[in-house]
Amino acid sequence: MDQSISRAQSPVQSRVRRIAVYCGSADGSNPEYLDEARALGHAIAAAGLGLVYGGANAGLMGAIADATLDSGGEVIGILPQVLSGREIAHKRLTVLEVVPTMHERKMRMHKLADAFIALPGGYGTLDEMIEAVTWAQLAIHAKPCILINTLGYWNGLLDFLDTSVSAGFLKPENRALLRVAENAAEAIVLISNNKS
Repeated sequence: MDQSISRAQSPVQSRVRRIAVYCGSADGSNPEYLDEARALGHAIAAAGLGLVYGGANAGLMGAIADATLDSGGEVIGILPQVLSGREIAHKRLTVLEVVPTMHERKMRMHKLADAFIALPGGYGTLDEMIEAVTWAQLAIHAKPCILINTLGYWNGLLDFLDTSVSAGFLKPENRALLRVAENAAEAIVLISNNKS
């Protein structure tokens, strides 16, 4: 299936083809969250990259998918069967895969993506990004992991990670595996400058 999916060319192409984005299936309480999701979708497509995400058409998930598609980008959605009754599958995607479990969703997204970005979201977003960073810490992959800190959304998590370093539970070099961008444009620059 992977070979049948077209890939646009870009300067980033040699290192990264697709970005997995983890984000909420809700809009959030501030319209800037949706605006940033749309900005990231446009930026992904403008860089000639593809989007891999959770497959739904609601909230930030729907906003980033729509923006990427509207800008001519490839969008692959991975939707687990357990959510198919609660999350409405996006109907315009380049590819929509329905997988049996949440674990298989995460594994498929890891396989398809060359970088990971988290926008604001809840438990699922945090779980998915922390797993990606943990795998980087264990040298299972060397793909960039980036939080977009819209309106300081991730400040509490970043404070916790700094506390983990000072308490001796997280090495500074592993803390540095999770990078922070203030916006979509900065996140794409971090990915394009990645040396891994």
